[in-house]
Amino acid sequence: MDMQNKTVMITGASRGIGAEAARVFAKAGANVALLARSEAALNELVAEIGEAAIAIPCDVASYADMAAAVETTVQRFGGLDVLINNAGVIEPVSHLSEADPDAWGQVIDINLKGVFNGMRAALPVMKGKGGGSILTISSGAAHGAVEAWSHYCASKAAVHMLTKCVHLEEAEYGIRAIGLSPGTVATQMQREIKASGINPVSKLAWEDHIPADWPAKCLLWMCSAAADEYAGEEISLRDEGIRRAVGLS
Repeated sequence: MDMQNKTVMITGASRGIGAEAARVFAKAGANVALLARSEAALNELVAEIGEAAIAIPCDVASYADMAAAVETTVQRFGGLDVLINNAGVIEPVSHLSEADPDAWGQVIDINLKGVFNGMRAALPVMKGKGGGSILTISSGAAHGAVEAWSHYCASKAAVHMLTKCVHLEEAEYGIRAIGLSPGTVATQMQREIKASGINPVSKLAWEDHIPADWPAKCLLWMCSAAADEYAGEEISLRDEGIRRAVGLS
C-alpha cells in the first residue's frame, strides 16, 4: 500500500500498536502525526522516523486537545487522510461491585470519549477534502462480557457502534470507517492484564499473543480498496483469511 503524500494521525502512538503503526505507515511513505500523553516517548519515535513525523502531546479525553492536534497536523502536512483511534487503557481491572467510580469513568473518557473526540475533530477536515479513513482499534470484548472488564467491554462495545454511526452518516461523503479487533497483542496492556490474575485472558502465556506489528500492518492494508467491503464493520485479525490478505503468517 503506497501512502505517499498521505497524512495519518495515530493516537496512543508512544508504544505498542500505535508506535508500530507509526513505523509501518512512515515506511509506506506517509506523514505521521503521533499523539500521546508521553512527550518524551513521542520525541524518541519522531527522532527514529525523521521529518515525516511530528509529536503532538495530547489527552484524547479532551476535545480541545484533539481539535488542536488536528489543526497542528493540517498546518504541518496540509491535510489529514487517515485517523487511527488506538489510544486505550484497561487499568484498573476490577469487579464491577468493587470498582472505583472515578477510575471506571476515566477509562470511559479515554476509550470512548477519546474515540468520539478524534472522529469529531477529524471529520470536517476529511469531508472538506472529499474523504478519508477512520480506523478504530476494537476488541473481542466489544461483543462478549469478560470478568472484571466492565469498563473495557462497555467502552469497546460503544466504540463499535460509533464506527457504524460514522459509516451511516458519512459514507456518502467518502469517509471509510472500519474497526479492527486484533486479538491479544504482546503490549504493555497484556502485562497489566497478566498482573491482575483475573479471568482467562490473564492466564495466557506471553507467546500466545501476536506481535504489535501485525495489527499495524493490517491497519495499512485497511487503507486499501481491498478493505472497502468492511466499511462500517469490524475486521478480526483472528480470521485466517484476513491474515493471508495482509500477508501475515
